[in-house]
Formats: sequence, structure tokens, C-alpha cells
Amino acid sequence: MKIAVVGATGMVGTVMLKVLEERNLPITELIPVASERSAGKKLSYKGKECTIVTLADAVKMKPDVALFSAGGDTSLEWAPKFAEVGTTVIDNSSAWRMDPDKKLVVPEINGDVLTANDKIIANPNCSTIQLVMALAPLHDKYKMKRVVISTYQSVSGTGVKAVQQLDNEEAGIDGEMAYPHKIGRNALPHCDIFLENGYTKEEMKLVKEPKKILRDNSFSVTATAVRIPTAGGHSEAVNVQFENDFDLADVRKILSETSGVIVQDDLANNLYPMPINAHDKDEVFVGRIRRDESQENTLNLWIVADNLRKGAATNTVQIAEYLIENNLV
Repeated sequence: MKIAVVGATGMVGTVMLKVLEERNLPITELIPVASERSAGKKLSYKGKECTIVTLADAVKMKPDVALFSAGGDTSLEWAPKFAEVGTTVIDNSSAWRMDPDKKLVVPEINGDVLTANDKIIANPNCSTIQLVMALAPLHDKYKMKRVVISTYQSVSGTGVKAVQQLDNEEAGIDGEMAYPHKIGRNALPHCDIFLENGYTKEEMKLVKEPKKILRDNSFSVTATAVRIPTAGGHSEAVNVQFENDFDLADVRKILSETSGVIVQDDLANNLYPMPINAHDKDEVFVGRIRRDESQENTLNLWIVADNLRKGAATNTVQIAEYLIENNLV
């Protein structure tokens, strides 16, 4: 099994390599791929040195699977080239997510949509993944009608440049700005670019992607996405109205029994999800589970996950695992 990691030197690519090591996929050859300026350099994988190659060279090597995390433009140009030589591409950018011919996958929820013919598979947005992990089992039981989301997203979701901006601000250094304003001691209601409808691209991902993953357009979603000065981990305040009423004990039981979800909801001991505790973990943490007393059949949740792990690298690797386990590659 030859696996390429495209964008291997980037923030998500580095985590992908770590997750691949931890989960011990049956890799006979790892092919780290990066820009031409990084080609020829070495990186370590399972104690061995691997030489970084260019995209063109990686295509010639015909990997079985290519995990992409190198930006949308790179994915649009190169994913089809890998697919043409028989490689299955799992792409972490937004390039293919809403393409009607491409699958958008969270393996625990809709891995069953995948076939051997799917040569370009989209990994959802980080905020979407943690959202649907918590909501999918509740939707199955109570049927969602409307979802209102407010996110509190870490700077790592923007990338290395944003993390450096926060580090510089905390150290009192004037440096390159990833954002139009300071992020330290601040909150920016501005994740990704603004669109004509007044929403950001990030907010519209949250509106559209859950419907595709859950294969259901019957519920509505609205979102406000906010960047906050945390180094890692995304948090979401989620208000969900169901068609049917629910029992809070049943809600907690359903979530507790959902693979990949951990309930942290012990108010007497100040236990609730926080990004600092989700760091470097693959699970989605859910707490502050309570009834919305202003409206019937409505629930409030607080959902937290490591955006670089389950929100990006881990979900991508899990898709690869699903393909391998089901003989689809």
C-alpha cells in the first residue's frame, strides 16, 4: 500500500503523518509531497527518513491513496491527475465538497456511500465534522427541523501564519498579519471571505455540508463563525429544534453511546468541553446539554473538538482506513 501525503510539511499534513503513525495503516511506502522548494528534503516517518517529492513526481509513482492538504487550487489542479493514474484522492480542501459527483464523508456517519469508483473523495470542513458527529444520532431519533450555530474557532484553523500572528502579539512583536485586525484579546466575526449574502464562506460551509453528509435537505441551518485567540480546538454553541420532543436523559444516553463522541456534562464538578482538553484527541466532546426553554422541542449543546485531528487529519485517515477495510482500494 503506497500512500502519498500532499502538503506533508504543512500544519495539517504534519498531523496527518502523526495520525498515520499512530493508527498503523498497512503502508509499505510513504510518499511525502510538498512544494518544489521542499523537494529533496527529508522528514521522519516511523523512525525512517523519507524524501519529499514534487506533485509531478508523486503522480508518476502511482500511489494507491493520496491524502491532500495543500489548498483548494492545488487540489483542483492535481487531484484529477492522481485519479487518472488510478490513485484514490482524499482531499481536505473545500475544492470538491459540494461537487454533486463527489462524496463528502465522515466515516462513522456515511462511509457506506463510498465505492471503488470514487477516485476523489472530499473531507468536510472541520467545524462541520464535529457538528454532524454530535447531531447525526439525534437527527436519526428526533428529526432535526432547524439548527443555529455559533462557532468559536482557533487560529490554527487559518494556518501557520495565523498561529504566528497570535504568538507575535503575545510576545509584543510586530509581524506579518494573517487577519485584518489583532486576534489577541479579541474575537473576529470573520472566518474566511465574505460572500455577497453577507455570510462568510465558513458559515455557508456549515449551512450546506451537513445536509449533504446526512443525505437530507429537510432541515435548515444558519451560522455565525467567529475566530478567537485560542491556539487549537474549535468550539460550537448549537441550538437545534427537532420535529419530535426528547428526554434529556435519552439525549445523553444516545450521545454517550455514539462512537467517537464523549459526553462531558457534570456541572457540579465544572466538567464541560474545552478546547484545551480536546487538544491532540480524536473524539468530539459534547456538554452543556440542556433544553431551550424558550421554544418547544429545542436543545442547546456545546460541542468541542481538535480541528487539526478529527476536524482534518484524523477524519481523512479514517476515510482511507474505511476504503482499505472494505477493499475499495
